[in-house]
Amino acid sequence: MREKVEAVLDKVRPMLQSDGGDVELVDITDSGVVQVRLVGACKGCPMSQMTLRNGIERIVLKEIPEVKAVEAV
Repeated sequence: MREKVEAVLDKVRPMLQSDGGDVELVDITDSGVVQVRLVGACKGCPMSQMTLRNGIERIVLKEIPEVKAVEAV
């Protein structure tokens, strides 16, 4: 499943990178939670939780049904 998640994250990376940020895959738990780390400009951005929920999580859940949630670590 790691390859699937990386492929989906590659789809959202250009949006994040255009604002000076990026996302790294940290882990995928046995319960289907994808753990990511926002880096660069995204790391301290006040909108990072909105980016995580409305951008990254929405796309990952849509494309990979076995994922239950996406959380920042």
